Amino acid sequence: MNSPLYAVYGASGCGRGIMPLAREQLRRLGVKLDRLVFVDDGVRDSIVNGQRVLSYADFVSEPASERHAVLAIANSLVRERLAAHCAAHDVHAWTVAATNMVVMDEVEIGEGAALSPFVTITSNIRIGRHFHANLYSYVEHDCVIGDFVTFAPGVKCNGNIVIEDHAYIGAGAVIRQGRPGKPLVIGRGAVIGMGAVVTKDVPPGVTVVGNPARPMNKD
Repeated sequence: MNSPLYAVYGASGCGRGIMPLAREQLRRLGVKLDRLVFVDDGVRDSIVNGQRVLSYADFVSEPASERHAVLAIANSLVRERLAAHCAAHDVHAWTVAATNMVVMDEVEIGEGAALSPFVTITSNIRIGRHFHANLYSYVEHDCVIGDFVTFAPGVKCNGNIVIEDHAYIGAGAVIRQGRPGKPLVIGRGAVIGMGAVVTKDVPPGVTVVGNPARPMNKD
């Protein structure tokens, strides 16, 4: 009987950062590493960082009892389209987490997360599907995070914060703690610039930068 096939979807920098985590996760489960591949239609090399590269068509046609993929795509809208495409072909969303990331009490994380080294998720937190948390990011207590949210490295998400679907939080950004019953809200599709210090709600679709964070001047 054919064994499961696992994939890191995307062989760019994001995918190459996730692949070692996927490799170690499968090694601990006793899965042979020849059952782990990159999937990328835009890469001509047949091997990247020691792993086979398959086109999506080859991935879904290669003999396997089942298929799993973590979507290593930084753009959240592309990630959402690929998630739907994979689901239509019975490719299961796969969560990949570093061995040294920390999850504490009463935490729910949706399918397909990519959780990098030194990530910390504390207590009483709900996180949606296909969350990306890059190196040294943290999520503090009583936060709710939507689907397809991306944290760049070093994001500091303090307590009582709501982050809606498709928000992007830039490297080193700090989000001030909200209050019980009145969380600080980052709206759907909002972008928090690198190093920004967010002290109040950010409306949907708005990009903020600076300290304190303000809407970016489009001139």
